[in-house]
Amino acid sequence: MTRNAEMIRQWRVLREIEASRGVTIPHLAALTGVTTRTIRRDLDALQEAGFALYDQTVDGRKHWSLNRHPFKKLDEVGFTLGELSALYFSRTLMECLSGTPFQDDLTQAFAKLDGVLGSRLRAFLDRLPEAIQAKPGPTPRRVEAQQQKTVGRLLDAILQQQRLSMRYHSMSSRKEKSYRIDPYRLVYAQGSLYLFAYVPAYEQIRTFAVDRIRRLSPIEETFDVIEHIGDTVFAHSLGMHAGSPERVEVAFTPDVAPYVAERVWHQSQSVETLTDGSILIRFDVCTDTALVTWILGFGAGARVQAPTHLVRSIAAELERARQRYESPS
Repeated sequence: MTRNAEMIRQWRVLREIEASRGVTIPHLAALTGVTTRTIRRDLDALQEAGFALYDQTVDGRKHWSLNRHPFKKLDEVGFTLGELSALYFSRTLMECLSGTPFQDDLTQAFAKLDGVLGSRLRAFLDRLPEAIQAKPGPTPRRVEAQQQKTVGRLLDAILQQQRLSMRYHSMSSRKEKSYRIDPYRLVYAQGSLYLFAYVPAYEQIRTFAVDRIRRLSPIEETFDVIEHIGDTVFAHSLGMHAGSPERVEVAFTPDVAPYVAERVWHQSQSVETLTDGSILIRFDVCTDTALVTWILGFGAGARVQAPTHLVRSIAAELERARQRYESPS
């Protein structure tokens, strides 16, 4: 079993204990599908990590519980006024998560913080967004209750390693398709949730946009993780794509070079400054739609030098754009 699966199981054990008034080791073992010996090791690991777990005997059986104030040491350490203010202010930055499954938890957390600060201090801090503000990125037009259910079902299936039948709307074919999937991981990126799932029919991991999932049904089968996703998803893309990387070289004119050079667009990038003030940026990324869109966004200020197929693709796209402007509307 992978270390990631162990962590997920221990988190599930912790949440089950938190939700109950006392739970037995056999119950936790049945819930997670492991032996009682494994659960005992999990409990030891969670206690060593600092979670306030304790057991008490009821009717001759040990029941495990969690201290309802597991972080009481925070009271002893205490937050400074500046730290509380900074935490409260971060609400402005967290607004970019609106419309995601995390929104309700954030709202509840900040509601508790409101009570600690008091009305006068909150009124003062509410003026801070006038000095600095966060602009949310693109988000889905609406988040329906059905999508919340979809996320919940996916999380359960991931934790239980349960195979699913999925009906999905494909943007490439503009049709709905049916898949049997092994759900591996949910990823939040650029304002949307994505599902990484192994598709046995294709013998590979595919990425699915959660808001395009039309229906999910559990299959009475479990699966074993047979392909590791890695710690960094979309590692080779400027957007959300899981393709193989290629060496890409793009030259930028002197007028746009300072803007491009002052940012890290990808962790693999290197920047060469030329004598005329232009730059040549190189990185190892997949040549997907996100890369093409990024290059086209600089218009005449960018020119692809490698790979050759990307040069042709960008040139063809610019030609199609020119023809659209020349054709009568």
